[in-house]
Amino acid sequence: MIDQPQPKAFNFLRPALDQLVAYSSQSEELETSVDKLDANESAYDLPAELKEKLAWQYQEIISSNRYPDGSHGELKSAIAQYVQESCEAITPANISVGNGSDEIIRSLFIATCVGTNASMLTADPTFSMYKIIAQTLGVTPISVPREETHFTIKRGQADQAIAQAEASGHPVKMLFVVHPNSPTGNPLSNAEIDWLKQLPEEILIVIDEAYFEFNGHSLVNELPNYPNWIILRTFSKAFRLAAHRVGYCIAHPEVIAALEKVRLPYNLPTFSQAAAIVALQNRQQLLAKVSEVQNERDKLYNALNAEPRLKVWESASNFLYLRLRGESLEEINQKQAELVNALKEKGTLLRHTANGIRLTVGTPAENERTQKNLLSYLDH
Repeated sequence: MIDQPQPKAFNFLRPALDQLVAYSSQSEELETSVDKLDANESAYDLPAELKEKLAWQYQEIISSNRYPDGSHGELKSAIAQYVQESCEAITPANISVGNGSDEIIRSLFIATCVGTNASMLTADPTFSMYKIIAQTLGVTPISVPREETHFTIKRGQADQAIAQAEASGHPVKMLFVVHPNSPTGNPLSNAEIDWLKQLPEEILIVIDEAYFEFNGHSLVNELPNYPNWIILRTFSKAFRLAAHRVGYCIAHPEVIAALEKVRLPYNLPTFSQAAAIVALQNRQQLLAKVSEVQNERDKLYNALNAEPRLKVWESASNFLYLRLRGESLEEINQKQAELVNALKEKGTLLRHTANGIRLTVGTPAENERTQKNLLSYLDH
């Protein structure tokens, strides 16, 4: 093998990227079967008959030599019909589709902040990709804390951050909230929703409803009154299509038109579009598992909440957020890292994040093993 000459420096790369880490998951490192409860995926695969239907479509309908439907026309119509169950005013003109919600988030930054002095605002802890995507695009992220009783946004500090950003010449153009929040599981409170309604119209309010089906409460009915609001959703959770990477957003038609201008052409593969359409056509069957997940979540919460060495928060989603009790945050995080590594060795993957542990609700068998492994570790 001929040695490749090594350049002295990669001066063409943005220095800011040195502060970022490429995404990877724990399960990619493991060869054995594990209870994968670290990524908020559904514990249930598609039913066999739906997989067979998709396999038939691939064989009989999908032409691999042709580009996908670049306008997502059939899928948008199917999504609009689903959303109309919550808000009759929604039409396909209110829908944009992305390769996962992450792509839509990226497009939102391009449509609002990139090439300007604008910044974005989040309340931590929350979904990490908002800040990461902002940084990859050179957008300044600003964050404010949440109080830790119910993890509501410290709205006074958020108002102050917005005012300071405006005064510094880097106005906030996007605010991200999650309903319910990840990793903490709390839905937006009425006070938080009222606060969102009084924010300036110059700020795009992004309400991420990735876990809508588990919570059952949407703000989609507010969209006609607040054209600066946009709602994100995904097929990766309750619809069990994480492998297909289908996300969508609901917004005013002018916002949707802007997103259509900045997204990449043919951004969603034909097979992914077909999978999402089949899932929507069979949504009663697929979403029937939601109540089981909710019941398992509540059982797991009650069992873990009875353990005095744990602090567990109630959740409106398909996961729980908990912390070990301890004298200091540094001590707690060290013990939590050890716990997550120990359970990984036993075949249970959890997520150590935001000074706590996020635990996805799995199948009854997975939840039983998780509870057993977790309590056994605490007793060792």
